[in-house]
Amino acid sequence: MNTAPTVSLVLGSGGARGFAHIGVIRWLESHGFAIRSVAGSSVGALIGGVYAAGELDAFENWVRALTQTDVLRLLDVAWSPSGLFKGERVMETLKELIGNRNIEDLPITFTAVASDVEAQKEVWLNRGPLFDAIRASIAVPTVFTPFAIAGRRLLDGGLVNPIPIAPTLGDGTDLTIAVDVAGPRGQAPAPAVAATAAVTPPPASTEPAGALAGYQSRIIAFIDEVQAKLGGEPQPAEQWGLGDVLQGSFETMQGIISRFKLAAYSPDAIVTIPRDAARSFEFYRADELIERGRREAELALARLIEPPPGAG
Repeated sequence: MNTAPTVSLVLGSGGARGFAHIGVIRWLESHGFAIRSVAGSSVGALIGGVYAAGELDAFENWVRALTQTDVLRLLDVAWSPSGLFKGERVMETLKELIGNRNIEDLPITFTAVASDVEAQKEVWLNRGPLFDAIRASIAVPTVFTPFAIAGRRLLDGGLVNPIPIAPTLGDGTDLTIAVDVAGPRGQAPAPAVAATAAVTPPPASTEPAGALAGYQSRIIAFIDEVQAKLGGEPQPAEQWGLGDVLQGSFETMQGIISRFKLAAYSPDAIVTIPRDAARSFEFYRADELIERGRREAELALARLIEPPPGAG
């Protein structure tokens, strides 16, 4: 192609696996694609919003340096029946890192999707403070408290639209590319490809396991219980605890909705990361998840840059 193909990028929900979105973006950038629009749910809204603000380099450097203790320190207990954590500490940290912006002022069109449970519909957030939209979109039920915007109490966008293609339908770009980071289990990693990102990862953490203490240790133990199925073999139903039921229910619902959405709004290409690539709260595994995204992008998208048969 003589000109850079323009892309509407759709980034799906899936917890820490969303760091694979960074790898997909890096692959697209390095192969000459021009991302003009981003829509995202939950962690997809977080990564997409940061990218649309032009601050992905700073964010990537930060997440590559996160340790398990760093992740725990970002969790501010809500002491509320509506959710474990307030999410204020995460948002304030991101604002310090990136700076707060209004969505309408971003150089790239951006939409975050959240869920209005009372009205039983999805909400497209494409104006107003960027981090308000992100906070609403990442409000995983029981994990983060709901977030109010314009009088609506909003929850995680993945409840109603885990892969939000619809907000991009009027973009007029050359391609719509979706990234599903909650795909079927058991997908073998794509072969390694040469890294092209300019961001240099920090050295591996040597933090002792004993650094976790007090209520943080209890919190991570609870989260590990909730997420136990994601990182390993599924447990027999008779061995399920409350966490297994909650997580399994959420995964099942998202999987069914995703299949319907993809059937209704078929993108030009889909990059898939299996849901057992990482547990939802393993945000300290950024290095390998970013690389996984880059490798899966190479596998799924290379055909988009191959010349047609007979082209000379």
